Amino acid sequence: MSEIDLMLKFDIKPVSTEIIPKLQHKIDNKTKPIGALGELEKIVLQIGQIQNTTSPKLTNPTIIVFAGDHGIAKEGVSPYPQEVTYQMVLNFLNGGAAINVFCRQNGINLKVVDAGVSMDFNNNENIINAKMGKGTRNYLYEPAMELQQCVQAILKGAKIVKNEFNNGCNIIGFGEMGIGNTSSAAILMSLLCDIPIEKCVGRGTGLDDKGLEKKKAILVQAINNRLCDKSAISALYTFGGFEIAMMCGAMLQAAELGMIILVDGFIATSAFITAFNINKTIMDYAIFCHESDEQGHRLMLQYLNATPLISLKMRLGEGTGAAVVYPIIKSAVNFINEMASFESAGVSNKNSE
Repeated sequence: MSEIDLMLKFDIKPVSTEIIPKLQHKIDNKTKPIGALGELEKIVLQIGQIQNTTSPKLTNPTIIVFAGDHGIAKEGVSPYPQEVTYQMVLNFLNGGAAINVFCRQNGINLKVVDAGVSMDFNNNENIINAKMGKGTRNYLYEPAMELQQCVQAILKGAKIVKNEFNNGCNIIGFGEMGIGNTSSAAILMSLLCDIPIEKCVGRGTGLDDKGLEKKKAILVQAINNRLCDKSAISALYTFGGFEIAMMCGAMLQAAELGMIILVDGFIATSAFITAFNINKTIMDYAIFCHESDEQGHRLMLQYLNATPLISLKMRLGEGTGAAVVYPIIKSAVNFINEMASFESAGVSNKNSE
């Protein structure tokens, strides 16, 4: 095993299967027809397995937004200029973005990380400074980052999650901000899922037809210029972003710590697929929150054999899909803990004599 493999060896245990009969009995014995709460029953069955208990709980729910800039943005793959990354992070810090609204509404802690934004935040106390550099390099001409940079970004993401775990968090979602990051996500998807790049590239922040064709052509050229093996780490350091690498490490660490992972949309799922290719057991801990309206996300979910909880045609990023879905997950946990059983409520079960 190489030094890199050792550094990225996350000890992720498969979730408990022995608890399933007890969980299923408790679910089925609530005052309802069997299966009547549909997907909520599947959610709480998974969470019960993760926590190895018939009385699961959610504590200190948190969403971490990782922000980073991308050298490929200089090629016009987004209709927005690169400085929008910095401006939107300031919006997060000032509480004005969609993710702020949904986190406030649903009682979710929000943390913002500078993974590699091209401008500085002057020691703003509301941001976690994990800056790996002022944006990645332009992978049309050279790898986005050095291998060691990529490994350090993964480990930094892991450390940030460990801090949240130590503060009592057991359910965590991830968002991102970075002009050009749908391009990185599309290439990671293409390489790791073995899907033609043309099926992976979408409109991102709103490209028109001409812009979309230009974006496809640039990414095809980038892949041809930077032929790399299709391992997760090679793909990530060649074409990824600092924020995607940190999300990957954060997800792996969350699974190692037995936390529930809320997977957001297209870019977050590209980070998850990278993590999945490093350690497939991470799937046990993941709840896929929504199906993004960005082209390619459905194929990503199919690759993972994952069923999203909702589909609202959202494609904002920031972790907004995870924040919107959190109350559904909370409802699943609440029903198993608070809903009466047939016996406690004095209600006749259909199988009772």
